[in-house]
Amino acid sequence: MLKKDLELERQWQAILNHLEATFNQKPKSLEAVLFLVGVNELGQGPREFSKEEKQDLIHIAICKVLSYSGFYQLEGLDESGWPHWKLIKELPSFDLLEQEKLLKMHLIEYFENH
Repeated sequence: MLKKDLELERQWQAILNHLEATFNQKPKSLEAVLFLVGVNELGQGPREFSKEEKQDLIHIAICKVLSYSGFYQLEGLDESGWPHWKLIKELPSFDLLEQEKLLKMHLIEYFENH
């Protein structure tokens, strides 16, 4: 299990380094990376977001990456172009560390595909 965790961390650091090279600033948290994915998925270009919109963008990113495991399915876009997701199967009750590992694993997959 340790080897698998080390590989996950190596790939995660590669993503952070890529984002640092792209934005000239290394994301300080998992939430920052999720925010960037949410903005990308929204596809409306850079702009200022309210605190609530920032939370919604993180939610969009979580749904997007967890859709790779079949937890969420895109329902469609609302009139403002914001994606809405439907929970397809219940999420397992992971502790915080396991949740973080699952998100990192799928974020790595997201960046490999985009």
